[in-house]
Amino acid sequence: MKRPALPLIALVLATVAAPAAADATRLGADLTPSGAERAAGKDGAIPAWAGNQPQHAGWSPGAPRGDHWVHKGDKPLFSIDASNADQHAARLSPGQLAMLKQVKGYRMDVYPTRRSCGVPDFVADNTKKNVGFAKIGADGWSLAEAWVPGYPFPLPATGTEAMWNAKMRYRGVGIDYKNTVTSVSPRKGGSEWIRAGQEFTAFMPWGVKGSTKLSTLPQVEYYAYFAYNSPTALAGQALAIAFYLNQPGSETFYYFPGQRRVRRMPSYSYDSPQIGMENQYTLDEPFVFNGTIDRFDWKLVGKKEMYVPYNAFGAYDFKGKWEDIAKADGIAPTHRRYELHRVWVVEATVKAGMRHTAPKRTFHLDEDSWNMLVADDYDAQGRIAKVREGFLIPVYETGSCDVSAFVQHNLTEGRYLFDMHAAGTGADVRWVVEASGARFSPGFYTADNLRAISDR
Repeated sequence: MKRPALPLIALVLATVAAPAAADATRLGADLTPSGAERAAGKDGAIPAWAGNQPQHAGWSPGAPRGDHWVHKGDKPLFSIDASNADQHAARLSPGQLAMLKQVKGYRMDVYPTRRSCGVPDFVADNTKKNVGFAKIGADGWSLAEAWVPGYPFPLPATGTEAMWNAKMRYRGVGIDYKNTVTSVSPRKGGSEWIRAGQEFTAFMPWGVKGSTKLSTLPQVEYYAYFAYNSPTALAGQALAIAFYLNQPGSETFYYFPGQRRVRRMPSYSYDSPQIGMENQYTLDEPFVFNGTIDRFDWKLVGKKEMYVPYNAFGAYDFKGKWEDIAKADGIAPTHRRYELHRVWVVEATVKAGMRHTAPKRTFHLDEDSWNMLVADDYDAQGRIAKVREGFLIPVYETGSCDVSAFVQHNLTEGRYLFDMHAAGTGADVRWVVEASGARFSPGFYTADNLRAISDR
């Protein structure tokens, strides 16, 4: 399959020109505090951003999030499937179009657009202060300085800046899963799923409420801890990982119960296959993109209007039945919700002299929240190989939006994976806004501590 051209809406040059300090006055005026266009779309299908609005009524932790969303009564406007996909191609990514045509029974139900994403006041204030202050490092890719928590580059001039907005979106100080399942669908003709049950915690040391210079903090994007409890081949294995702001790769410590030892794994990053996933899942695919951005050149292409997963609470339906959510060929349409939104398009091309299994990638970033919503990966022959979709929801704990749960379709092999979700697990995701407890301290993510807490 030849790589198709990306349909883009028209952009004025100022949109991607280097911002001047005076541009900060646009934030909260014709632009939202996050840098999005406040105005409605030309045809009105995308409404104007109305400011931070209450997104739930009566919700408390432990209750299903979607049941308390203010627009839970929305009905689909229309559906897209193989029969009408070409009619909607201009508002789809090439990967989405390929899925509609290749994945049996695949359907996208499109709902009214709800611009549900805002940020707390302290994030808005830091974002405004970052205009003319935040800096990319001399290496051309690292994040050297910013006021945090806040978007470093709300008026981005480059793809690198846009990606740092996505990576530094406000998520509190961490995300905690008591029970999540990394799932990989069976090989074609088979029936055996990979279902790797685990507890998982991510800790963002820069996410503490207030206003702090990034340079005064540990130079870590986030720490992660995994502890597998199933299947038997993975049970007892555990990892502690640090993803850095200014260092290539990551630092990974991996506990193997059969050896009763912790090993440092310096090459376990980028496109390295994750252990136990049959080469379906690399280290830089979680959250739609994961880890350092140093192996790619990043081009800010522009904006387009696109049907993207949005307010997609079905992927976090922890009280639902797994069999009703994860079907043989993909997540059930009833547990995916699509809306029309403006997205930034960023193209990634592997740098000269470096290698990657996906030498070209295209990312689509929500203009209101900077979350990565859709990614298309191309193989060395220019064919679409993988498509990832991130399920965005307003997070009631943080007052912002986040993508945690995501799905990835391997179009080459006809398999898909579903991860970082709560669907069918019996326990909700917990976004943490106050740094308390051992898991929200850098000392938890050391080799010594991993060995001490791993007991199999």
